Amino acid sequence: MNYQVLLDNLTSPALLFFLLGIIAVQLKSDLEIPANSSKFISLYLLFSIGFKGGQELSHSHLNLSVIWSILFGIALSIAIPLYTFFILKKKLGIENAGAIAAAYGSVSAVTFVTAVSFLEFQKVTFNGHMVAIMALMEAPAIIVGVMLISWFKKDSSLKISNIIKHSLTNGSVLLILGSLLIGFLANQDQAQGIKPFTTDLFKGFLVLFLLDMGITSGRKLNEFIKNGWFTTLFAVAIPLVNGCLVAYFSSYITPEIGDRFIFSVLAASASYIAVPAAMKIAVPNANPGLYLPMALAVTFPFNITFGLPLYYAIITM
Repeated sequence: MNYQVLLDNLTSPALLFFLLGIIAVQLKSDLEIPANSSKFISLYLLFSIGFKGGQELSHSHLNLSVIWSILFGIALSIAIPLYTFFILKKKLGIENAGAIAAAYGSVSAVTFVTAVSFLEFQKVTFNGHMVAIMALMEAPAIIVGVMLISWFKKDSSLKISNIIKHSLTNGSVLLILGSLLIGFLANQDQAQGIKPFTTDLFKGFLVLFLLDMGITSGRKLNEFIKNGWFTTLFAVAIPLVNGCLVAYFSSYITPEIGDRFIFSVLAASASYIAVPAAMKIAVPNANPGLYLPMALAVTFPFNITFGLPLYYAIITM
C-alpha cells in the first residue's frame, strides 16, 4: 500500500511541474512566470488555504477536548521553528534559517491527505476538527519565522512589540490570518458562492506556483548541492524526531489513535505551498532552492515511505 501511495504522489502534476521548472533552467529555456503573475498566485494560495481552514474550524463543535487539541497543534507549530532556527542559522544564514524553520513548523496538506489514506487502509477513524488544526498550524510557523528573521537582522535594541507588529502586519501573514477569520465567520451559503474560486481553481494555481518555484529553485540549485549533506540530514532527521516524539506524547492530549497519528504526521511534515508562498513575499532573499527541495524532494518521500508506518507503530505499540 505504501509503495502505491508513494508512486501516486511522485507522479502527481504538482511534483512533476516543480521538476519541469528545474529541468527548464538546466536546459536554459526562456520559460518563466511573470513577476506580477507569480505574486498573484502566491497571494491566491494563501487566501484559499486560510479561507478553507476557517470554514473547517467553523464546522467543528468546540469542547474542552477539541480546544486542547487546537492548542497542542498551535504549540507544535510555534515550538518546531523556534528550535530548528538555531540549528540552521549558523550554517545557512538568518533568512534561509527562518524560511526553512517556518516550513518545518508548518504543515504539508498533501502529506495530510496521504496520512488520511493510510488510516482508511488501517480502518482507523479520526475527528473532523483535525482538518481545522492542520489549517491553524500554517500561520503560527510563518509568524515565528518572520519574527526570528526580523529579530536577528535588526539591532538588539529593537522592541519586541515592534517585531511582533511587523510580523503580524506582513502582507502574507495578514492575508492567511484574515482569510482564516473570514472563512470562520462566513456561513455555508456564503462560502458556497465563492467555492469555484477558493476550491475548484486551487490545484491549477498550485501547479503553476510549483512550476514557478521549480524555475526559481533551478536557478539556485547549486546552494542546495553545496550544503547537500547538511540539508539532506536535516530534512530526514528533524521530521523523524518530531514525528516520533509527538507520536508518543500526544497520548497526553487525546486517546484517539487516528488523531494522534495525524498530529505525528503534521509535526513531521514540511510545507511546500503556504510557507514558500509567504516567504516569496515576506523574505524574498531567502533561497527557495534550499527550502523547497528539502520539503518536497527529501522530507515528503521520506515520510510517505518510512515515516507514516513508523509513527503508526509507535502509537499502536
